[in-house]
Amino acid sequence: MNIKKIILAFAASAMLAGGCTSLDMDPVSDITDLNYWKTPEQFDSFVFGLHSRFRSHSWNMFLLGEARSDVFGGIPFGGEATQGMERFPYNTLNAENPGISGFGDLYQNINQMNLFISRTLHTDVLTESARNYYLGQVYGLRAYYMYQLYRSWGDVVFTEEPSLGFEVGKLAKAATPAAEIFEQVKKDIESSLSYFGSDYTIKEKKSLWSKAATLMLKADVYLWSAHRNGGEGDARTAKNALVDIQNNISRSNLDLMDTYQGVFAYDNKGNKEIIFTIHNELFEYNLWNGNNDLFPQADYLGKFYNADGTLINTSVENNFGIMRLMVKLENFKKFLPGDTRRDVTLKDVYNKVENGKLELVGVYPHKYWGVMNGSTRVRCDDYPIYRYSDLLLMLAEAKVLLGEDPATEINRVRRRAFGDAYDASTVGFPNQEVDKHPADAVLQERLFEFMLEGKRWYDLRRFGDSYVLDYTPAESARLLWPINQGALTNNPLLKQTVGY
Repeated sequence: MNIKKIILAFAASAMLAGGCTSLDMDPVSDITDLNYWKTPEQFDSFVFGLHSRFRSHSWNMFLLGEARSDVFGGIPFGGEATQGMERFPYNTLNAENPGISGFGDLYQNINQMNLFISRTLHTDVLTESARNYYLGQVYGLRAYYMYQLYRSWGDVVFTEEPSLGFEVGKLAKAATPAAEIFEQVKKDIESSLSYFGSDYTIKEKKSLWSKAATLMLKADVYLWSAHRNGGEGDARTAKNALVDIQNNISRSNLDLMDTYQGVFAYDNKGNKEIIFTIHNELFEYNLWNGNNDLFPQADYLGKFYNADGTLINTSVENNFGIMRLMVKLENFKKFLPGDTRRDVTLKDVYNKVENGKLELVGVYPHKYWGVMNGSTRVRCDDYPIYRYSDLLLMLAEAKVLLGEDPATEINRVRRRAFGDAYDASTVGFPNQEVDKHPADAVLQERLFEFMLEGKRWYDLRRFGDSYVLDYTPAESARLLWPINQGALTNNPLLKQTVGY
């Protein structure tokens, strides 16, 4: 995102500032709104503004998608107080301790999407092709946001009307049933695809929504329903969406990177594996809004050891924070020998016990390595939402549901993961022990491939409640999230999530 567009995006965001409702929808004054929408550049900057706000929501989206899963758990090895964040992996959230308040602030952007759609549908400022592409993007973005809300809270408020001027006090509204929200997500997906038409262009180093992103979302949504009552019909719809991407974007523009580490390299943003990513940049924006709750402190890290018995050099391992949420040790141990994803994803930390042997005491994220700014490491890596390996593994998932062979897709991912150590007879599908149950094989592969990308909790939920209960301490009545008391107070028509 170049500097001019950053400034325009923030200008658009500033235009949308104002009071807020119980849903944190930013209203737009009638006067300001009438002075906008006069030029193509204003529409363009507004779309950049929507993506900028998407970026500001990335930490909450990460928590919603992963924090309650089996990725995390245990006491931070440096002894930090978890300050309530242990409630995520232990699944002890409740009405008094909801973990995330105000629906993760997601309604802020939904309101702006509603505004953009209403103005763009009736403008004569834009060319038809520009208008259609913008609408394809924003209907897709709104579907993505509503899908987060659906998977997290079930029944949620939905309105297509933007909040304008002094209508804020009239926005108290009862939640729409979850089934209707799910149908709205599907409706927005189809609107997005219709407006995109045959345009598969992906712009700005893949940091802007595209038709391929909408098709990835469609596959995700229909796999969700295929695991429930949608059956083979929805699984086939998901498969067709993924094959559509493969058929219309060449492998020179969209394929697996040669190495797993190359996917996340700071100097290789928007690489050929990426379909849609949240863009971060040094001096522009840091990963997850600069949140550092997953990383150790500099004060103690240098007292621990590497796997080779040497003390950790904190001038090299200088990705610091204050750890409130620790990755489970067993996740490091789950990777098979030779799987390069382990050491790209996680850094292992050891203590020396009395006999001089090393004891694994902690692991923390290594996937987002950032870049040096003088003597300080800054986490400003891009945060991928969809990439080609996700396409392959969702395609494998659809094939399993259809009774087809998922070997081609699973083995493409495994072959890249093991590199020169790949031996089809031992680690290729169907030769691992987990492969006796193909659905479990896909789910495990997704854990290894997407750990720390905000997908694991949603993956467990998509595969079915039994998976959530098997892999986490969650209760069957509390798989959704509680609503914070402030939201309930401000909107008396809202009801607390069932189970809380």
